[in-house]
Amino acid sequence: MDLKYSPSRSLPWISGRIIFSNTMNCSVKHVLPIKRSVRPLFGILLVVVFVATLSCRTMVRRDLVSIEQESSVPIQDPILVLNATLLKYAAIDIGGERLKQEIQQLLDGNFGSQARHRSFVSWRRFIHNDVGDKYSKNAPVTLRSPFFDRYWLNFRKNLDDWARKKRFQPSIMSELTRLLKHSIDKHNGLVGSDERYPSCAVVGNSGILLNKDHGKLIDSHEVVIRLNNARVGNFEKKVGSKTSISFLNSNILHLCARRAGCYCHPYGENVPIVMYICQLAHFLDYTVCNSSHKAPLLVTDPRFDVLCARIVKYYSLKRFVEETGKPLEQWSSAHDGSLFHYSSGMQAVMLALGICDKVSIFGFGKSASAKHHYHTNQKAELHLHDYEAEYQFYHDLVNGRRPMPFLSEKFKLPPVVMYQ
Repeated sequence: MDLKYSPSRSLPWISGRIIFSNTMNCSVKHVLPIKRSVRPLFGILLVVVFVATLSCRTMVRRDLVSIEQESSVPIQDPILVLNATLLKYAAIDIGGERLKQEIQQLLDGNFGSQARHRSFVSWRRFIHNDVGDKYSKNAPVTLRSPFFDRYWLNFRKNLDDWARKKRFQPSIMSELTRLLKHSIDKHNGLVGSDERYPSCAVVGNSGILLNKDHGKLIDSHEVVIRLNNARVGNFEKKVGSKTSISFLNSNILHLCARRAGCYCHPYGENVPIVMYICQLAHFLDYTVCNSSHKAPLLVTDPRFDVLCARIVKYYSLKRFVEETGKPLEQWSSAHDGSLFHYSSGMQAVMLALGICDKVSIFGFGKSASAKHHYHTNQKAELHLHDYEAEYQFYHDLVNGRRPMPFLSEKFKLPPVVMYQ
């Protein structure tokens, strides 16, 4: 594919235009008595002055009407010009074929790769009912148990269903209330409704949260979404204490699966968990842990995953070309190609766009003096994410830029506010 990219230029704002006109000096000085022979000329002069006065008044009135009409024209939102070449490149799934092979291998029970084998061994080790194991009392199943076949069949079914749905479908944003919100509402004793939540706060984990006391403001939202089990204890003044939805990547659940009963509830056992799959072998953890959780444990729809991946890749490609001047073909080597992935925070924001009428974003961004995460000492960022590209996406959301790459024009984006 021989495609070239030239950075897009934003279209100018459309604004009101006020026209000012120069008015004539329409005053008439006192005229002294003159001879009879010049009276006709004087009469003509009076007629000219009278006509000029009428003309001045007409022009002023027209100007005032023009000002009123022009100023009433609404200022339109800035238009985001999407680049066709970037859209084509962002739609290419570099690791698509390899993913299909891995899915088939797992469905066949082949855990040959080191990463998948390690996940399987870890699963077997921590759910195995060993004698003397202090966690064995609450272990949900053992590989020597007759119940293992049932779990294995459920694992294959979950993975196969996920794989069949994996495709690009931008209308998935309008289905998030049905796919996720209905289950959460039912768990909370409410009737599932397609109406969005009135307001949602998405709380990231950036160290910049320690710079402001946003706790009360965060807790004032109808729904609060937190990421990857970030600790709130001793940080309530900064990050609040309320949690309505816990959003995880599957690596977190994989660690939780080692605990008794797959305990993964720092915010309480009744808080629903929404999780996206980082590694396909983590469906093993989901299959076992889902049976032990009181609150819903929901996996994001793969169509939603594909949409998020394309949006982030578009912004990353655009940033790469504009900042480096290098061709698009070199983007893959700069961002680990098939390993490139959106962050948990980005997908949590996307989730809020689909189920909330108003979205507030906290704890996204960085500063030289701030830690990467407010609750840890981590300073470095993960290279498989392009945080700067994601920040540009958030800013476009806040500024109301339209259209957005890969989002359906029929989907109504809610207003977004970002606190830093």
